[in-house]
Amino acid sequence: MDNVHTDDQLILTARLYFLEGLGQAQIGKLVNVSQSKISRMLALARQRGLVRVTVPDYEPRDHGLEHRIREILGIASVVIRTAGGFGDGDLRQMLGYFAAPIVSGWIRSGNRVAVAGGRTIQAVVEQMKPAHRLENVTVLQAMGNIDSRPGPYDAVEIGRRLAHLTGGTFQTLNTPAILPDPETCSRLLALDQVRAVMAALARAEVAFVGVGTLANSVFMERKALTVRDLEALRAAGAVGEILGRFYDAEGRECASPLRDRVVSLGLDELRSVANVVAVVSGADRGPAIRAAVRGGLLKTLVIDQAGAEAVLAAGREPAE
Repeated sequence: MDNVHTDDQLILTARLYFLEGLGQAQIGKLVNVSQSKISRMLALARQRGLVRVTVPDYEPRDHGLEHRIREILGIASVVIRTAGGFGDGDLRQMLGYFAAPIVSGWIRSGNRVAVAGGRTIQAVVEQMKPAHRLENVTVLQAMGNIDSRPGPYDAVEIGRRLAHLTGGTFQTLNTPAILPDPETCSRLLALDQVRAVMAALARAEVAFVGVGTLANSVFMERKALTVRDLEALRAAGAVGEILGRFYDAEGRECASPLRDRVVSLGLDELRSVANVVAVVSGADRGPAIRAAVRGGLLKTLVIDQAGAEAVLAAGREPAE
């Protein structure tokens, strides 16, 4: 079949389609062949090298913004360029696709990797493909389950996925993230199964976390916080949330009743992790990220272009 059509026939067909913008049905009438045959002729033109598709190089990272974040905040960053007009879901998927190869390289053999939940973390982990063979990786669920119906972006599911990708083992925090009272939380944390995971979390070399706010966090979305919880957090000056732990503008955990009811890696332990990677998309978390950096909670930021600009802008806003 490849020899039925001459190069001249294929070039004519390709020019009418790609340069003149004619539809395949219209071309078929002009050259007296069926529309389905036009489709095969276009494919054959590519096979013979008569049609070549060229696309300019695309640099997914905004190195200028990365440099500014490094200079101003003193942390490493990966800023993914994003074209306007995409919805939140598309934005996360784009960030995940381009950031995943970079993030994959931060996990080494023998590492203990703490993992939080979040849609943007999910988007990155789904695209991760370790470039080299890893051994003895332990993935740790860094916070309890928000409710009894964990979804694909909850820590337990992301952790399982990451353990599978790295060929490692997975240790779960098989508990609720928020307990009804401090006494119940204290008793649960005393259980050997929970204590073992918490001890391993405190020795993690890498942690992947999200950054939320009072208005936008998975705890708000899933209605895990009561009106009383929110009032207490506002009164305590909460500006951000990591691992279910809310902190103030200086990155200090808020002294609210919620603090003693959360099952997750503590903020003091998080500060001791060598590489705490915040994986974030969207432009509404600028002040929360600045506060986390101020409190020594983050070492690396993976974020989209608009989000990075919002982080830098948050530092220029006058203090209230």
